[in-house]
Amino acid sequence: MSQIHALAANEAKGLLQPFSFDPGPLGDEQVEIAVAYCGVCHSDLSMLNNEWQFTRYPFVPGHEAIGKVVAVGSHAKAVSVGQTVGLGWNSGSCMACKSCMTGNHNMCERLEQTIVGRYGAFATRVRCHWSWATPIPDGLDVAKAGPLLCGGITVFNPLCEMDVRPTDHVAVIGIGGLGHLALQFLNKWGCDVTAFTSTAKKADEARRLGAHRVIDSHSADGLKKAAGSFDFILSTVNADLDWGAYIGALAPKGRLHVVGVAPRPLPVAAFALIAAQRSVSGSPSGAPATVARMLEFAARHAVAPVVEEFPMTQANQALEHLEAGKARYRIVLKNDIE
Repeated sequence: MSQIHALAANEAKGLLQPFSFDPGPLGDEQVEIAVAYCGVCHSDLSMLNNEWQFTRYPFVPGHEAIGKVVAVGSHAKAVSVGQTVGLGWNSGSCMACKSCMTGNHNMCERLEQTIVGRYGAFATRVRCHWSWATPIPDGLDVAKAGPLLCGGITVFNPLCEMDVRPTDHVAVIGIGGLGHLALQFLNKWGCDVTAFTSTAKKADEARRLGAHRVIDSHSADGLKKAAGSFDFILSTVNADLDWGAYIGALAPKGRLHVVGVAPRPLPVAAFALIAAQRSVSGSPSGAPATVARMLEFAARHAVAPVVEEFPMTQANQALEHLEAGKARYRIVLKNDIE
């Protein structure tokens, strides 16, 4: 088996440098993908910096890969050589535990994650179990589709799992890499959509992306006026907020759902939940069937991330751009590694 060429960091917060490795024999149920494009997610940066304390070095980031299948194991199914597929946060599941057997592969007891304990897709090739190599439907731009495999499915999965209805009044907190996709999905889902943003200059763009109205999240008056009005609020931010005010903005039986990782635990007053039968929940990335459903929905309704493109050999500059908060709204690397 030929070597895979990649970009890797040797320490926390280190620069990515050329790195090559021998992946060994292809597993019976694995596929190998020649990476054409790979999105840059904030989770890549968190892993690079070892914020979650489980990064292994050398570390190769990249979990929003788009490319062609170039090899399949003897027991691989559903995908074939030459097919264009996508690979997101997860790259393998046991296919035998209760979660897998009930279609919840993303909650597998032995879930394999694309950049956790293995090499990711800032590379010429990447491998995964065949079930996590999702065919890219016609109608999606392969140069932009990568961020759908992580950011997209992260905000789409709650629509399915939490039974969000087209008649619901919904709100999105944070119009960034996740939030700008959530606005598009929720609008096309049929919902009445409100955007909460702390950046006034994003208001017009939020409306173009699908928000029917925009509320300044720094405005106590705006939150007060919204009290009791939302069936579903999706928080996409990695920040500590006045969570009590957002719970107060929920209608009876409303739900505050978290997909952004706030630094500190959410303080929740029990009475605010009990009196109006409200709830607080969270969810991870989706199962393979939900990923495929999300891509089909995106192709049908022209949902696409707003992206900036860098050559993959400029991944350090791309990560610096992301860390500085300058990305609008997702970054995609075009593979030029030789």
